[in-house]
Amino acid sequence: MMTKQSSNLADGSSSESWLDDACILDIDFFVKTLSGIKSKGVCADLIGSVITHYASKWLPEISSVDVAERSLTQLQEAPERVAVSWMKKRFFVEALIGVLPPEKTSIPCNFLLQLLRTANMFGVEAAFRSELEKRISRQLDEASLKELMIPSFNHTCGTLLDVDLVIRLVNGLMSLDREVVKSGAALVKVAKLVDSYLAEAAIDANLSLSEFVALAGALPSHARATNDGLYRAIDTYLKVHAGVSKQERKGLCRLIDSSKLTAEASLHAAQNERLPVRAVLEVLLSEQAKRSHRRHHPLESSEQAARCGLRREVMEIKKLKEEVVRLQSQCNAMQAQMERMTEKRKLGFFRWKKPAIIPTFAAGGGLSRSVEMNDNEDDKDEVDGLVGFRRQTPMHVRTRLLKPKTHHPKWRRSMS
Repeated sequence: MMTKQSSNLADGSSSESWLDDACILDIDFFVKTLSGIKSKGVCADLIGSVITHYASKWLPEISSVDVAERSLTQLQEAPERVAVSWMKKRFFVEALIGVLPPEKTSIPCNFLLQLLRTANMFGVEAAFRSELEKRISRQLDEASLKELMIPSFNHTCGTLLDVDLVIRLVNGLMSLDREVVKSGAALVKVAKLVDSYLAEAAIDANLSLSEFVALAGALPSHARATNDGLYRAIDTYLKVHAGVSKQERKGLCRLIDSSKLTAEASLHAAQNERLPVRAVLEVLLSEQAKRSHRRHHPLESSEQAARCGLRREVMEIKKLKEEVVRLQSQCNAMQAQMERMTEKRKLGFFRWKKPAIIPTFAAGGGLSRSVEMNDNEDDKDEVDGLVGFRRQTPMHVRTRLLKPKTHHPKWRRSMS
């Protein structure tokens, strides 16, 4: 039967078909079957998928279901039965750790963290747990915050989370050879993961200052591209632990590199009353130095300046589009008005209207004749001038000015 299953896996068949067999419940038989698969030259990734599927099926504690609910259900059973079940699961976890392929990419890091949490829960031997921690340290940059938050199953530990475990994982990563420890994106991911973990662990009032400093200082300074996450974790710790002395606050704030704080974090730190005065002054001086550097080197831009500039350009482009639409609307309205005016002018040369009769006044104030007017504006202005002249000029002046001239003969008549 083992040979048949091994050949199926060697041919690339699904691992789930034969793992559902009842005989695989025996962990010894599973280990023998897996050894036979390895001897066939099956790739490590396939062996890793077999192990993860087998563990998630026959070890419920390793799945994503709430562990607290399962533990409460087990405690309600008989004590003898609970003890036997825990011993079986402890042996099960130790056997799984023993058959893990040595290749780094064969098993996901989150599954290894789940296996480590289960190993700590059932009290697996220290040698197996140490081996598992070494594997996790090698691929810690692939871990998620949710799986890294392993609770503390040691009754002597006062914290809810196993902070010492995370310290050992980070120290194990930094103790590896320089070829293994990546100084680029992988180390930056680990720094972000550690800062997020510190922010969550800082809520625990039982977290000591030495544990916080040990985990925050386990990474080199170049691992953090920005110190915003570290500053947030320190601010949370100071908010929860109000009894921290002034000297301890100073030592804690020395972990922050003020030159790596963004403008938002610097503004918050400058107004933070929980920080020592010296730390606030360092933040202000660092921000002033960055502004002076930007003035003297306008061509140089940081990542934050690039993001802010891109956001500003998007807003300006949006405003320009709105302005173009508004100007286009005004241009269309003006063009329509010009077309209407042009059409009226064309019709004015050939259209005749009924003349308006405007009375004029002769000398002495009487009506003498009428003036015919068209719609010409010049004629209207002339009539308005005559009416104004009529109203504003005295009677005797009007009479003299409007009196018709008498045509005298060329030769005066003789008196004789």
